Parts: sequence; C-alpha cells; structure tokens
Amino acid sequence: MEWVQVFISFLISNVLGYGGGPASIPLMYEDIVTRRGWLSDHEFSNMLALGNALPGPIATKIAAFVGYGVAGWGGFTAALAATVIPSAAALILLLKLLQKYRSSPVVKGMTLLVQPVIAVMMLMLTWQMTSSSIVSIGTVQTLSIAAVAFWAMNIRKIHPALVILAAFAYGAIVLSRLM
Repeated sequence: MEWVQVFISFLISNVLGYGGGPASIPLMYEDIVTRRGWLSDHEFSNMLALGNALPGPIATKIAAFVGYGVAGWGGFTAALAATVIPSAAALILLLKLLQKYRSSPVVKGMTLLVQPVIAVMMLMLTWQMTSSSIVSIGTVQTLSIAAVAFWAMNIRKIHPALVILAAFAYGAIVLSRLM
C-alpha cells in the first residue's frame, strides 16, 4: 500500500504547487526528504540536478524516480498519475474560467500575490540545498561552484543543462579525489 502514500504525497505537492515545478519542488522536498524520509538531502540534490539536465517537466521526473524507488512500478504509476491528472484537469477548468473572467481585478490580484510566496519557497529550498552542500563539500567549493555556474549561465549564456553536466563532471573528477 506504499503506492497510496506515494499518490497522496505527490497529489498534495502538485495541487498546492501553484506555478508549476518551481513552486512544487519545495513542497516535494519537504514531503520526500523531511517528512517521509524517502530520500536524503544528497539524493534529492542529485535527482534534482539530473532531472534538470533532462528534457521535460521536472515534477514528472521527480515523481517517476521517487515513485519507482519507493513502491516499484505501482509507485511509478501512482506518482505520475498524481502529478499529471490534477494539473491537466485544473488546466482545462481554469482556462475556461480565466477566459470568462480575465479582466477581473480579483483574478489579476490573485496571480500577482502568489508570486512572492513562490519566491520565498524557492529561497528556502536554495538555503536548505546550500547548507547541505556546505556540509558535504565545504564552503569554498560550494561558493566556487555557485559563482562559476552563475557566470556561465548569466554572463556567458550557457544552457543550464550544460552547466549541470559540467558540475557532474567536476564532482566526478575533482571532488571525488578530494573527499
């Protein structure tokens, strides 16, 4: 019956994660790592990095990986269903409502007020992941990797997937020798 827990976990994360992957990832982290202990901080970080390097929505990749790891193919199916079906149904219903009330100040206000909440959730996730990284590889390595990644993506405009692959290579070649 673990697949039921998987279904409920991903259903809640994806229903409450207004705004897609960036909003649902901190909710998934809280449930997967903190509450249920299905993955460690390190495992979640690796899964998130690899998932971001692959094409497609991050939430479905997280669901597939965790669901299969927790409850096999049943968990895989339950996690994907809990991730995809609510979003698809909500999209159809909300687009119809939005079309009908698109000029309403209430609708405009709701969408504007959710943005700061998502930003705070992303900052909290960043803080937790940074703390975990500092404990694992040290402050200098963490800040150096973050600075190089920032430079590569924002200054040089290198695609994030390539930056993630470079970080994987750095970890495999350099950090594995230092640890």
